[in-house]
Amino acid sequence: MSYSPSLDEADRLSGLYAARILKGEKPANLPVVQATKLELIVNLKAAKALGVTIPLNLLGRATR
Repeated sequence: MSYSPSLDEADRLSGLYAARILKGEKPANLPVVQATKLELIVNLKAAKALGVTIPLNLLGRATR
């Protein structure tokens, strides 16, 4: 299982940072931004191989 920031959002944010830097802003002046969208990913194949049962309510909340 993995609970982490969305990679799509991280790519979008890094693109916005790169654009601001290319437009002339100094990297030191850019604010620190944290991802607000998180993903819960469950690898059912690995869980089955390990003999781990994932509760249905947790599977219902999983993004993938």
